[in-house]
Amino acid sequence: MSVYDNLKKHNLIVPEPLAPAGLYLPVSQTGNLLFLSGQGSIENGKPLTGRVGINVTVQEAQYAAKICMLNTLGALQTYLGDLNRIKRAVKILGFVAGADDFTGQALVMNGASQILIDVFGEGGRHARSAIGTNSLPLGLTVEIESVFEIL
Repeated sequence: MSVYDNLKKHNLIVPEPLAPAGLYLPVSQTGNLLFLSGQGSIENGKPLTGRVGINVTVQEAQYAAKICMLNTLGALQTYLGDLNRIKRAVKILGFVAGADDFTGQALVMNGASQILIDVFGEGGRHARSAIGTNSLPLGLTVEIESVFEIL
């Protein structure tokens, strides 16, 4: 199945890419690796904000992580022109804004990981780190950076 068939099968829509919020490239390539700058939990121009365990539930944060990964696909689509050029997801690094005692960052990041597996199958399985923080740019709940290998 093509990536686009998988997107359709899972009712996922790749959004337009987020505009850079600073002096950086959304995607930087070296060889056959793509390094993506942090993609935030911004849906249709609206930031998904708050801290898990204070005013955001784990389920809401998982949704925010899914939005981050869809925004990642948007950046990849714009850069590559064809998501079928992705060979595999190599690594994702997720930052989750939470209460000082919140320790469920891995649960939140499962939302993003599931998107990659749904879209790329076995090529979507990846290494991952999940970091807790008290604050993210724009008050976002989740931000994810990632590395992909291309054909």
